[in-house]
Amino acid sequence: MNIMNTPLPALALATITHGGNAARWRTEAMRSHATARLIRIGKGQGRITIAGLTNGYGPNNLIYIPPHTMYGMEVGQTVFAQSLTIPDATGWPETSFHLRLLDVDPQKELVTFIEAIERELQPGRDPRAASCYFGLLTIFVERQLKARDPATIDVRRASAAAKLVARYTAMIAHDFHSDRGVAEFSAALGVTPTHLTRCCRKTCGRSALGLLNDRIHYEACVLLKETATPIQGIAQALGFQSPAYFTRSFQEKSGQTPSEFRGKSHTRFRA
Repeated sequence: MNIMNTPLPALALATITHGGNAARWRTEAMRSHATARLIRIGKGQGRITIAGLTNGYGPNNLIYIPPHTMYGMEVGQTVFAQSLTIPDATGWPETSFHLRLLDVDPQKELVTFIEAIERELQPGRDPRAASCYFGLLTIFVERQLKARDPATIDVRRASAAAKLVARYTAMIAHDFHSDRGVAEFSAALGVTPTHLTRCCRKTCGRSALGLLNDRIHYEACVLLKETATPIQGIAQALGFQSPAYFTRSFQEKSGQTPSEFRGKSHTRFRA
């Protein structure tokens, strides 16, 4: 990994905390972004699924999610985390990584960089200062990756099942809004729907259809909460054959109709 010459872009830092059952979709539902995310876990523990592979996380963990990579994380009541958006991931790894910082010194160093970035992103501050601290953070990450014990790297990622599911989730990330179903995705991957689902359950405990529907549901929630797009337009944009089918599907997933969900107050977290 060579990120010494990575351009220092405009950054964004968001807080991740438990938002109640009504807001679980904002963290737990599968989603993907055009930009990379670097998530620092300050306290609490839970599970995070990245590219169809589920792992536990705890305090002083640092997790990198590349652009267009599907992920979702459990956020319990004791969890406090921060998500740093990296608009330009040039030089960063093409696959995710999960660092578990066990020593006190790197733990403190990471907190120092994150707090400095957060401070310099406040209104009225010079954004170039945040970019400079981000540069130091990239060096810190590069050193931690080089120093980590190979025994701590999750060997499951190299399994045939994990590789297949990673390819499947990458396809979902790009084509979730189409009307393609599991059968079409499976055919494109050269496997049967049964085999694909078996692999998904092995790596993350979800079915292939569940992963696809979860990604669609997250996008529907975002469009309902953060845009004024009519429900009919949302249904069409997400590949549903009719608004009525979209309404039934959404209600089965969330327990409320799209109109009822849209009418609820907004929560404060947007990863």
